[in-house]
Amino acid sequence: MNITNNIILITGGGSGIGLEIAKALNTTNTVIIAGRNKAKLDAAAQGLDNVFTIQADITQEKDVNRLVEEIKVNFGGLNILINNAGHAYAYTLSDTSDTYTKAAAEFETNYFAPIRLTEKLLPLLKQQENAAIVNVSSIVAFAPGSHVPTYSDSKAALHSYTQILRHELAKNSAVKVFELMPPLVNTDFSVEIGGRENGIPPSEVSESLIKGLLENRYEIRVGNTEVLYTNFFAHSEGAFSMMNV
Repeated sequence: MNITNNIILITGGGSGIGLEIAKALNTTNTVIIAGRNKAKLDAAAQGLDNVFTIQADITQEKDVNRLVEEIKVNFGGLNILINNAGHAYAYTLSDTSDTYTKAAAEFETNYFAPIRLTEKLLPLLKQQENAAIVNVSSIVAFAPGSHVPTYSDSKAALHSYTQILRHELAKNSAVKVFELMPPLVNTDFSVEIGGRENGIPPSEVSESLIKGLLENRYEIRVGNTEVLYTNFFAHSEGAFSMMNV
């Protein structure tokens, strides 16, 4: 797809993977980064051309409605939505650690929020000849990590939703649906689960996204995610097709 002259929204764009994607795309596009912390967003946008900030908590419907309205009024449309914001707890199910509360918070950010935001922005995306949705899931969408059990569940749910959304939108719209599937990444988000020591640079993830968009590769498996997929899940597209003839 064309990755120039677009209006792009990145949730969780104030740091980590989201910010690296903004840096990779801002010179030839208008990029909007959204997040809960205005000071963090403003600091991230400092020195970047064509990057604008909107403070919004995507788990709150009133914030989502305001975000959508600001995009309509101030930018006049949208070409690419990147659902990148995420939330995770590191723990094990054998612990007595309030699994339900942790799972509910993770699903709210990682699954329900992208669904709501996507639904509200789809009318704008469908107006464009060049449009896409990018859902950022994870390697644990394929094989869960025991140290992030319910985070893994939420990303598996997002993976399933992304496949179905791609299948449905291909029938009657020009909106392409991509899934970016990084392994462990060295960001503030992943410090608790060893990202500093074992994670790949977020710039590697953004580079893979750019390449995948240009090639129309709808499942963008980065680093060890590709290794895992090739060795154990190489026929997932065929399995999906069998279930959705």
